[in-house]
Amino acid sequence: MGWFIPVLIVVALSYVVWWGSLINGVFSFPGLSAETVLYRSFYSSEGLFGPISRISWSYVFMFILFGAFLVKSGAGDFIIDVSRAVAGKIIGGPGFVAVLGSGLMGSVSGSSVANTVSTGVITIPLMKKAGFPARFSAGVEAAASTGGQLMPPVMGAGAFIMASYTQIPYVEIIAVSFVPALIYFLSVAFFVRIEAKRSGVQHVENSTEPVSKVLVRGWHYLIPLAVLVALLISGFTPTYAAGLSILSVIAASWLSPNKMGPREIVDALSQGSKNMVTTAVLLTGIGLVVNVISTTGVGNTFSLMINSWSDGSLLTMLVLVAIASLVLGMGLPVTASYIVLGTLSAPAIYSLIAEQQLLDVLVNGQLPEQARAIFLLVAPDKIDALTQPMTLVEATSLISLVPDDFKATLLEQGLGLEKVGLALLTAHLIIFWLSQDSNVTPPVCLTAFAAATIAKTPPMKTGFTAWKIAKGLYLVPLLMAYTPLVNGDMYQVMIVGGFSLIGTWALVGAMEGYLEGELSIVLRAVSLVSAILLMWPSFDMSLKVLGLVMFSFLFVITRKQYALANTSA
Repeated sequence: MGWFIPVLIVVALSYVVWWGSLINGVFSFPGLSAETVLYRSFYSSEGLFGPISRISWSYVFMFILFGAFLVKSGAGDFIIDVSRAVAGKIIGGPGFVAVLGSGLMGSVSGSSVANTVSTGVITIPLMKKAGFPARFSAGVEAAASTGGQLMPPVMGAGAFIMASYTQIPYVEIIAVSFVPALIYFLSVAFFVRIEAKRSGVQHVENSTEPVSKVLVRGWHYLIPLAVLVALLISGFTPTYAAGLSILSVIAASWLSPNKMGPREIVDALSQGSKNMVTTAVLLTGIGLVVNVISTTGVGNTFSLMINSWSDGSLLTMLVLVAIASLVLGMGLPVTASYIVLGTLSAPAIYSLIAEQQLLDVLVNGQLPEQARAIFLLVAPDKIDALTQPMTLVEATSLISLVPDDFKATLLEQGLGLEKVGLALLTAHLIIFWLSQDSNVTPPVCLTAFAAATIAKTPPMKTGFTAWKIAKGLYLVPLLMAYTPLVNGDMYQVMIVGGFSLIGTWALVGAMEGYLEGELSIVLRAVSLVSAILLMWPSFDMSLKVLGLVMFSFLFVITRKQYALANTSA
């Protein structure tokens, strides 16, 4: 892990004991004795052996073991074979193999760097051979592998910590995470398609097998994943589901030539334990920092500061959190960065998202009876206004009258416990997504550096390429914050997700200046406007249809342009 985390722990502990009393302002802390700090670090409900450590040795360990057993059984090779069979014969197919393979592999491994190393050694040379630029090949692999921690069912250790923080079942977290993850991976795929068209990549692998043949040969590798999903949906705990899924891996391996005997089982246990060591030490150590945050009240202070700086603007708050996640990510791994940021800023983001939803309730005149009592305490003259629709300005003014001490109760009664829980989950998912950007954002981007090593390209330039391709890490959190992508019903999620996919394609086209063919400055502007209309946080279908018509126009025009250019050539 380097020096950053040990130094961070020392700084945190010494803040409580010593230098917190020496500074002025909101972060001043009177201090505790060293004996008290040590006692709280070892024996309190937080500290070294607190909830984060318990998540480490229970949920996380079992799923890392599950991934090690899958890899040992040969499932990794099967995932690559399926990806090559599905995408190998498409224009730019090797790039799609990288996206699909990294997504499937990441869904069980939950580690972006491990994902890059395991799939990149196959996909990066494949892309270079097909005609993709080496740096672009490495950037695609890094961006796609980063998405592995966002793809259900494992999502790294973050999903389990999120379940602990929000008290929302793990299976519900992975359920609402599927559509956002799909948008992200397709955004990377759009970059691949555009680069393939622009670079004239037409390579078709003659050795690619039909999908049916690959599935017939390796269908048994799907059994453990089916067992895992079925057990989670049935209501079993993640640890129980992972344990039975590990047994199903062993049983399924006997349907293949790679039968797992005692030696292979011991090897898988050994590899899983080795993979867990780093994560276990990280989560146990970072518990000390979390203990300091909760003991001193720094988390509440930080949330209040973000609220003050953002001045009620959710967009400004998201920008501040994104900057903080990038700075933290230069020294902290993704999971640790999420834990620290989630502790510090999730309450502030949750508050703004929930208040935004309450504003919609007031504007639509749908305020529940039990919530009106709180408003009547602070604004008794508004009794008639509370039973009918009001303007956004009136609703905002009304909420501002409610003291902060009553805000939590107001949100629960005005929105309902389910909506409040989903708002909290949305806040944590936003932070979790933004925490991933350190994987592909210079100057410290380990996933991009790992891909650059395989592609033999300059690490920093590769990092910037990966950062551009991974723009979905910023786009999807905005959609989560301003649309019902996470907290809506099935219809809303499908509408938002469907139009956002097309809008993402239009946005990538505007960024690259290319769709099916070259885009002029004017057409790039049209593509950008189309993307904004398609992803605008409104269910006004006229805006969506207009954006769709504009995108369709661009698609047809550039496709004809591409066909004419190829015919003349």
